[in-house]
Amino acid sequence: MPTDGSFDYIIVGAGTAGCVLAGRLAEDPGTRICLIEAGGSEKHFVISTPALVAAAIASPKLNWRFETVPQPQLNNRRIPQPRGRVVGGSGSINGMAYSRGNPRDYDDWAAAGAAGWDYASVLPYFTRSENNQDMPPSVYHGRGGPMNVRRPAGPNRLNHEFIAAAEAQGFPASRDFTGPDPEGVGLRQGVIRDGRRESTARAFLRPAMRRGNIALYTDALVHRILVEGGRAVGVAFERGGNRQELRAKREVILCAGALQTPQLLLLSGIGAASELQALGIAPIQNLRGVGRNLHDHLACPVLMRSSDPTSYGLSMRALPRGIVNTLQYLLSRSGPLASNVFESVAFLKTRPGLDRPDVQFVFQPAARPRPSFPLPIGHGYAVSPVNLYPKSRGRVSLAAADARAAPLIDPALLSVPEDIEPLIRAIKLARRILAAPNFARYRATELAPGAALQSDAQIADYIRSASYTVHHQVGTCRMGTDADAVVDVQLRLRGVAGLRVVDASIIPTIVGGNTNAVVVMIAERAADLIRQRPLSPPATLGTTRAPAEALGE
Repeated sequence: MPTDGSFDYIIVGAGTAGCVLAGRLAEDPGTRICLIEAGGSEKHFVISTPALVAAAIASPKLNWRFETVPQPQLNNRRIPQPRGRVVGGSGSINGMAYSRGNPRDYDDWAAAGAAGWDYASVLPYFTRSENNQDMPPSVYHGRGGPMNVRRPAGPNRLNHEFIAAAEAQGFPASRDFTGPDPEGVGLRQGVIRDGRRESTARAFLRPAMRRGNIALYTDALVHRILVEGGRAVGVAFERGGNRQELRAKREVILCAGALQTPQLLLLSGIGAASELQALGIAPIQNLRGVGRNLHDHLACPVLMRSSDPTSYGLSMRALPRGIVNTLQYLLSRSGPLASNVFESVAFLKTRPGLDRPDVQFVFQPAARPRPSFPLPIGHGYAVSPVNLYPKSRGRVSLAAADARAAPLIDPALLSVPEDIEPLIRAIKLARRILAAPNFARYRATELAPGAALQSDAQIADYIRSASYTVHHQVGTCRMGTDADAVVDVQLRLRGVAGLRVVDASIIPTIVGGNTNAVVVMIAERAADLIRQRPLSPPATLGTTRAPAEALGE
């Protein structure tokens, strides 16, 4: 490692993207990389144990615990915005779901100006990272990559009830939500290996650190990017109460996420000049798109309570099973504790004429954990519909010219009135699925919205009072070619040399699914761009459906 405080690359944020990028850049043995993370080590049992995801999110040590400003269309509620403050970032505390969205989403990116980011072009970067235990190698799936992907080994029986009930409503079964057509219902895949969470810290960073050319700085808060003569040359940061600077010979790369990457740019004088001046920050680059275009997926659950102990949960009737499951996990890293709980899913169209599913239905074979306790007490199950394509757009801005102050987060949820309509339709559909005859044996009652709420207006009121985001924030440093784009298609910041953004903030429009795998793909492609390697050739796509052998049929 250099002794003069300089590196080839400085990566800010050891989250999902930062860990992938550091791992890939370190493949060049002569390259020296500094990876800076505000949080600490990810080596903690609540992170590694998949079923303890709620405990990981609840930990103030592991979570920035941000929240939105009051949302006028959600009864002025502040909506939690958990973000990982730990090596592995939000990938160390998230639900471990593996999803890519809909193939058409990436073609939309390209059509809007992100040339080279169409589905055929990004698909090789999805498969590069994959070790898919369920699917044989194909154009759609990889085997032998660093990140393990698999379905739950022993899903709770309620998942099969949910799948059967959705099929009875006429929806197709799906064995492959990351193939060419993700529509349907079935068991979902997660990033889990040998009963432990497979974050990019575990899959990419830790193996790469054995090469000796990555310096990982933890508990280090970056205050600003150092820019000299129109070029990013390093960062100023705080560690252990001491202010320090590091220099980058080649590039500074921001991987701090959709909330904190724009915050850091604004603190560094890169953003709307008039707004920066109002906070006493000298503008370096007038880039009005920084922090704009924030959007996220909004969800609202149908919650069922049952005395039947089939679901995951703590109760006297389930106590013997719980003891067995705990021993099972301790001895062999198997059983329910090796699962992320969210074991089945459906991507469905809630009205005819749509070109892709507009709602994701997340099935949870457990009662919702209480805020004060990370595991479900008692029994039940839930379906949480997620509006996949919101039109509402908000922003991230500065509360103060201080990196230690949380940013102002305003996703402007439901500010476009039609965004509530898919959720109203989806709650009605979820109720129909849960009312299927095969669920009758569990004698469950609907806790929320509650049987008394039936009209569209009543359901809309419930959504405004109970909905929440699923923490897929994107778009705040949008990639594109128009005047408000923040980065170009090579992820270079407009107007400042030697500075790139590689995280969910560059996503122009949100994809129809979870975003973690998308960020891995972005970082994989960015590594080739940064290393000036030839990009992987676009995939040759055939029919609209994966081959039968790829589906395990």
